[in-house]
Formats: sequence, C-alpha cells, structure tokens
Amino acid sequence: MKKLINHVDDVLAESLDGFAAAHGDIVSLGEERLFVRRRTTQPGKVALISGGGSGHEPLHAGFVGRGMLDAACPGHVFTSPTPNQMLAAAEAVETGAGVLFIVKNYSGDMMNFQLAADMLDRDHATVIVNDDVAVENSTYTTGRRGVAGTLIVEKIVGAAAERGDNLAALKTLGETVNKATASMGVALTSCTVPAAGQPTFQLGEDEMEMGVGIHGEPGRRRVKLTGADDIAAELTGAILKDLSPRRGQEVILLVNGFGGTPVLELYVMVHAVRKLLADAGVNVMRYLTGAYVTSLDMAGCSVTVTAVDGNTLTLWDAPVHTAALRWGM
Repeated sequence: MKKLINHVDDVLAESLDGFAAAHGDIVSLGEERLFVRRRTTQPGKVALISGGGSGHEPLHAGFVGRGMLDAACPGHVFTSPTPNQMLAAAEAVETGAGVLFIVKNYSGDMMNFQLAADMLDRDHATVIVNDDVAVENSTYTTGRRGVAGTLIVEKIVGAAAERGDNLAALKTLGETVNKATASMGVALTSCTVPAAGQPTFQLGEDEMEMGVGIHGEPGRRRVKLTGADDIAAELTGAILKDLSPRRGQEVILLVNGFGGTPVLELYVMVHAVRKLLADAGVNVMRYLTGAYVTSLDMAGCSVTVTAVDGNTLTLWDAPVHTAALRWGM
C-alpha cells in the first residue's frame, strides 16, 4: 500500500485539520473534530446537516458553505459518524428554524441519524437519498443506496434553504429531487482502505464491476472490460429505465469520478452519455464533471441524471460558495 499518510489512526484527524486550514474562510471545525461547520450562520435559516464515512471526499465536508450545507459529520473511513456527532452539529448550527438531515441510504447512517434526531429537542426532518439504480439491496443497505445524487439534493435544497424556505417545504423539495434522480457506477479497480492495507476486492486486468457501490460493494455483475461507449450505454440505459423521462425532459448530468480516474476519461464519458440522452430526447441543461463523491482511490465513475423543471434548475444555478463547488458569487 502506497499512500500519503503518517499513521493509519491519524489519517482522518490530520486530513480534517488540513481541510479546515485550507478553507478557513468558509468552514471551521467543531470541538474534538466532531463536525465541520459553516464559519458564519444565518439566523432564521433552516440548518442543513449531512455526513457519512470518510473516503468519499469532497462529500460531505466539501459541500459545507453558503448555498449548501451548514454542517457535515465525518465518520472514520467508510464508517458512519456517531449520533453524538450529529447531535452536536445540529445544536451548533440551528438558529431557530429547525434542522433538516440529509442522509444517504446506508444502514449505519440511517440508524445513527435517526438516533440523533430522536435526541434532538428542536424541530427537525429528514430526507433520505437512495438514487442508485444498480441494485435493490446491498451489503450496506436495505433498499437502494444513496450515492452521487446526494450532491444534487444538497445543492438544490441548500439553495432553497438559503432563500428562506421553511423546514416542511425543504423536506418536500428534497424528496422530490431524490425521486427525480438516478445514478449508476462502474469500477475498473478496487479501492484500498488504509486500515486494511489491501484492495477491498479483486478485479482481473480485463474485468470491471457494473453497478459498484461507493464502498466497493458488489454491483449487478462482473464483466469483461469494454469501451466507454458500451459502458455509458449500460449505465445510461439503467438510469433511463428508472426515470422514464418524457421526450423534451430537461436534466442535470453529473459524471462523477471515484478518485482514481483522470478527468480526460471522465469527459469521454460525458460525451458518450450526452449522445445517448440526446437520442432518447432528453435535454442536458447543466453539466458537472469531476471527482465529487469518491471511493478513495478507486478507478471508475458514476453517472447521475436529475430531471429538473424551472424551479429546480433555478435553485441549481443559485450562488454557492463551498470548498468543492463555487459559482455565482
């Protein structure tokens, strides 16, 4: 294992300290590094909180800031944060309008966020993200997994929170965006968790995993490596089957790298997926390309498509200022 680390036990703490130093104009660390929060709060605004295991950076801490999250709770690598982290984050950033938890559908996240919500004595609600169309159940979940579509939900709901929407409206919006979002990924290599020191799974030189999860969970099937057009066709076909968009439907297209894929290759996938969507009569209105919801050093990518209307597209375009997303400021 070759990694830019000192000691396995110190990876998360040192990474968080570096992140907070690099983006000190936007975020600060909570006590004992329990959470990352916006440096300044906005009184009367619903507080948006998310979190999950580390190793998926910039998700979630990279999306803390104006126009997105108010706080993010980082667990150890591929391990859910604890309820006390979530509770501490909520109490630190809630300013009187309530708290909305945005939770990926993974068993640990679901259980711990629910425990935190049960202990919180302030108005709160939860949006569950389950955009992965690859498998119905997996090693980590009952039901569909929450993957890169989480970014889309956090951005659109974050913009609505910034303009002053109330807690009930934000929950409804988040659930609507989630239902309009579908994702599927492919792995060309495994990832290596620092504490394990070896790849999570083995792939042959001529193999790939279709429908892989962001922790390296198995997908739909293991197949022989093929070209980008064929990979895009399988991913996009599954997404279109799930969303069943009407002809003329406007969408956001996110092609997300898993941490070990060159941007050059991600844009090859953008080109391939764009053509497939056009053939289906779907109009891509906005693109986002890059490593946003990663799986440590895994090579591969995911494709996410979100159907939008005038309101959700306007919210997507609204100003955002975070470590990982910045526009309109």
